[in-house]
Amino acid sequence: MFPFFGSPRVPVRAGEGASADLPSFHGSGYLSLLKGVLPNLEQAVESFCGSQSREAFGVRGACSRFRLSLRVRKREQAPRTPNASRDSIAWPGYVGQPALTSAPTRNGIPQVRSAVWAVLFLMFLGLAGPVAAAPAPKPVLAHYMPWYVAKPYSSSWGWHWTMNHYNPDNVGPDGRRAIAGWYYPAIGPYDSADPAVLEYHVLLMKLTGLDGVIVDWYGMDNYLDYGVNNQRTAALFNYTKKAGLKFCLCYEDATIQQEINGSFIIAASAAAHAQQTLRYAESNYFVAPSYLRWSNQPVFLNFGPQYFKASSDWQTIFSVLNTTNQPAFFPEDNRLAVGAGAFDWPPMWMSQANGGVLSATQLETYLSGFEQKALAPPAWPAFVSGAFPRFHDIYQQAWVGSSYGYLDDRGGDTLRETLGRAFTNASAIVQVVTWNDFGEGTVVEPTLDYGFRDLGILQDFRRQYLDASFACHTNDLALALRLYNLRRQAATNAIISAELDRVFTNAVSGNLALAGLQLTGLEATRPVIYDALVAGGQLSFSIGGYLSTAGLQVQTSSNLAVASWETVSTLPAATSQPTFSIPIATEGRSAFFRVRNAGP
Repeated sequence: MFPFFGSPRVPVRAGEGASADLPSFHGSGYLSLLKGVLPNLEQAVESFCGSQSREAFGVRGACSRFRLSLRVRKREQAPRTPNASRDSIAWPGYVGQPALTSAPTRNGIPQVRSAVWAVLFLMFLGLAGPVAAAPAPKPVLAHYMPWYVAKPYSSSWGWHWTMNHYNPDNVGPDGRRAIAGWYYPAIGPYDSADPAVLEYHVLLMKLTGLDGVIVDWYGMDNYLDYGVNNQRTAALFNYTKKAGLKFCLCYEDATIQQEINGSFIIAASAAAHAQQTLRYAESNYFVAPSYLRWSNQPVFLNFGPQYFKASSDWQTIFSVLNTTNQPAFFPEDNRLAVGAGAFDWPPMWMSQANGGVLSATQLETYLSGFEQKALAPPAWPAFVSGAFPRFHDIYQQAWVGSSYGYLDDRGGDTLRETLGRAFTNASAIVQVVTWNDFGEGTVVEPTLDYGFRDLGILQDFRRQYLDASFACHTNDLALALRLYNLRRQAATNAIISAELDRVFTNAVSGNLALAGLQLTGLEATRPVIYDALVAGGQLSFSIGGYLSTAGLQVQTSSNLAVASWETVSTLPAATSQPTFSIPIATEGRSAFFRVRNAGP
């Protein structure tokens, strides 16, 4: 089921090694696609469509055409249909017996006259490699910060963009807002509750080959910004489910001391309050099928411990949970008896012995020592291994406090080396540190500074170490950015928003070719025809891309040279997927179909 957008006619040959003869549409590139050499069909289509005048696509410059040539072949050779011009934008297909011998040729390639062959060919081309990889030996999740508040989604800029020092309303000559971070997100500073942002993030994660997120969580209390962060955590959780990603919490128990200091709770009730927090986590997250589990236990990280430092404290806290939801507990650096193991983190404290710069040797010493602790008899049941691109905080410049130190990016080698270690050691889980901590600079999310580089490295390592069949590459990541930009443009257009929902569904399910062609249609304000099928005497196809609020017209003609079109169906504007079906005769002249928007 090949998604169609404004392509000239594509003859198909019969016999062994059937392929396409495409002298007018990047023929060599298309043949390369069949051999698996051209992974991004969308680029080829855009390359062609970009050369077409808008008028070539019909009245008001908003038309996509599809030709299904209907002809019954008995013993005689079916006469050859005249070539369509580049303006005709047609797919050939013929119903009846295929001409397997003595067929007319073009450049020495026999031409098939069979709709069956054409449809099979289209279906073959439409099979994009799946995004969802086979279950990996160990899950790879990105540590995610849900704490950003930004205009215009919210009425003000949150602390994590300003740190009470920067004003994002100030825009520099380079177009960048003044934010608390050395690196600038590709989509600009954003709000973590914005649905368009969450969709963009989870789609990027899916296309990168990440298995999910580990969310930095401060509990659910309406104290400081903890409640706001929790709302954004819940919103992210819903989007990870839509994308088929796993979800996990990393609890900051430093919140307990903060709440005691602010008289929100008293020290005597700290353990009971933590029990309440864990009950909330259980009922809202642990019980969900998409929540990450290890050894059938919900995985629960702790950034610390910073308040509850004894294993007995956590045993008391976990005692209120259902027996099926006793966590696989992972604090930072050191295992507690109640836990399964621990996770590592960039050891920036070591940089103070080296003038504030964490050297590669120091990092190696720390990571080796962490693994030795985990594996020394008696070995921990499990441990979480971290991978990170760099560390470059802005705390000193923002007057928040002293810098924790600096870990150089080294042209991507820091990420490559830590990933290689995490993917090949005995860890049970890989944690990418981080998706989006701009304050500390440990960011793999696309930025204006590094582009998609870090996500491309993650894709390569997944393919090399975890899943050789993983099909996504760096160019595919642009789908998420294109979808995000169109969401912004179509915020109030329900019809286009519904089509973008279908784009997201196609992308996360692995049909990148179709998702890309739908986006191309939307960007070019033209409809897209795909899933063409002839079965049971019926021609049917789906319509996507740009869909006008004035509705669609399906038109037919028997002769492209005359260009006389008759409207056979008018489809009203709707948010549901437009489809068209019509009976087809088993004999008769060739028939051509096109779809055009009825209005702007």
